[in-house]
Amino acid sequence: QVQLVESGGGLVQAGGSLRLSCAASEGIFSIYVMGWFRQAPGKEREFIAAIPSSGGATGYADSVKGRFTISRDNSKNTVYLQMNGLKPEDTAVYYCAADGTISRLRIGIANYWGQGTQVTVSS
Repeated sequence: QVQLVESGGGLVQAGGSLRLSCAASEGIFSIYVMGWFRQAPGKEREFIAAIPSSGGATGYADSVKGRFTISRDNSKNTVYLQMNGLKPEDTAVYYCAADGTISRLRIGIANYWGQGTQVTVSS
């Protein structure tokens, strides 16, 4: 069983930056595709970004492309989401997830989910 723990959320002003981290408990972290999602109050969970097990080519939702960057450090069992140019509409609970394929993550299917971290962007 892989446990994922997010951190780094908080309150930030519009235009600011935050870096989220997601630490995995399992030593086989390196075989999983990792992704980030978010869910705002009253809205569906939204795919944000994903990164393959070995790093490399990443995928982003149009809503965050050019502002958010996903990366991973397999030696630390950790995936990151650098968020720049934050907007009030980025306010949500952010979740990381692990699965075998990017295609599954893109449609919201994952083997493992974290508990989420709140990001609030004030205007």
